[in-house]
Amino acid sequence: MTYFNKDIETLPIDKLRKLQNERLQHQVQMIYNTVPFYKQQFDERGLKPSDIRTVHDLHKLPFTKKDALRENYPFGLFTVPVSDTVRLHCSSGTTGKPIVVGYTKKDIDIFSEVIARSLTAAGCQKGMKMQNAYGYGLFTGGLGLHYGAEKLEMTVIPISGGGTEKQIMLLQDFQSEAICCTPSYALTIAEMIEKKGIDLKSLNLKYAVLGAEPWTESVRAEVEAKLGVTATNIYGLSEIIGPGVSQEDFEEKGTGSYVWEDHFYPEIVDKDTGEPVPEGQTGVLVFTTLTKEAMPMMRYWTNDIASLYYDKSAKRTHVKMGPILGRSDEMLIIRGVNLFHTQVEAVLEHSTDFSSNYQLVVKREGTMDSVEVNIEINPELYKGLLKETSLEDVLQHEKIQQAHKMLTKKIKDEIGLSMKVNLASPGIIPRSEGGKLSRILDLRSK
Repeated sequence: MTYFNKDIETLPIDKLRKLQNERLQHQVQMIYNTVPFYKQQFDERGLKPSDIRTVHDLHKLPFTKKDALRENYPFGLFTVPVSDTVRLHCSSGTTGKPIVVGYTKKDIDIFSEVIARSLTAAGCQKGMKMQNAYGYGLFTGGLGLHYGAEKLEMTVIPISGGGTEKQIMLLQDFQSEAICCTPSYALTIAEMIEKKGIDLKSLNLKYAVLGAEPWTESVRAEVEAKLGVTATNIYGLSEIIGPGVSQEDFEEKGTGSYVWEDHFYPEIVDKDTGEPVPEGQTGVLVFTTLTKEAMPMMRYWTNDIASLYYDKSAKRTHVKMGPILGRSDEMLIIRGVNLFHTQVEAVLEHSTDFSSNYQLVVKREGTMDSVEVNIEINPELYKGLLKETSLEDVLQHEKIQQAHKMLTKKIKDEIGLSMKVNLASPGIIPRSEGGKLSRILDLRSK
């Protein structure tokens, strides 16, 4: 078994809690003394830093939500002068002012360490070449993975996102063993490799570390088959540190991602009441930083829907989080049924008639919301049918119509919603060009 920091990653739970509590007390005292926003939060509730002695006292504090970061733009939540930071990043938000995060030198060291842990858990080792196809710049992904890979003493190829043909050229010429990118972009690369007829034996890829957007087992299966890799999930968010908050182990795929609890304390709460939910049940993921210097976060409401549980048979003692089902603010409520786009993705698992490239289209008809699914026909099936009939007739082919009928029924049976399923030829639905890919097209405000 390989670890980056075995002493911490296998620390007994009682000792881990002791370490968390000590670090939490220091964080609480620091933010109370240096961040007016947090001091006000404490004072309004009649709380002093001494009232928060253990992680079990965190429920006394309110949640920190994204609005607080926007209202304190740009540096109002910093505990140190900007001159004491060594880096500033911004979130990839598309509306209004961005979310600004700052890092001291110690923060960057922690960031690099949790990424190095994550890459090790993903199967990467010292001396391997890592092709980093996350975006560089204000987004935390590119530089975060870069520094962490260097800490692990990997050879980093900082290609950034996009330029798919060059990505493939370097995969062949540099013989990269690992690639880091979004899962949707991994599929874009895989699709291009398939289109060009490139033999996977000409590549040396072994591992794909994928994150920044929710994905499912069906996507994992497709990426692994088409790139010849072991694919694992890396999770994070700029407000907490960036990628590397949690990571799946390559030998424990599908059993959850380890949260690096010595730095980030997680909670799962009910999205409506904010109350904690039992271990293993889903709710909103909330994080408290335990070691951040420049911009600590107390009970940050991520909006991500997931679950937490301890796996006593696992390699590490740290808690595991289940896959992100979606975001609470992106959850669709259609005719009284809660819907995440990943549920549709899961229905497509093992399908040989359709590709994994799909899009949900949300519309409002009168006073009712409705959702449709746009889905592409499997390229191989599509090409095969073109030999028998014309392009215009493919979608009406008996085999396609039967598959369409079965998919429509499966969606209704497994999700509990009747949805119109619109079939498309390959290449019609938008693909990732390196960044995050939105699977939902909301036309209700148009």
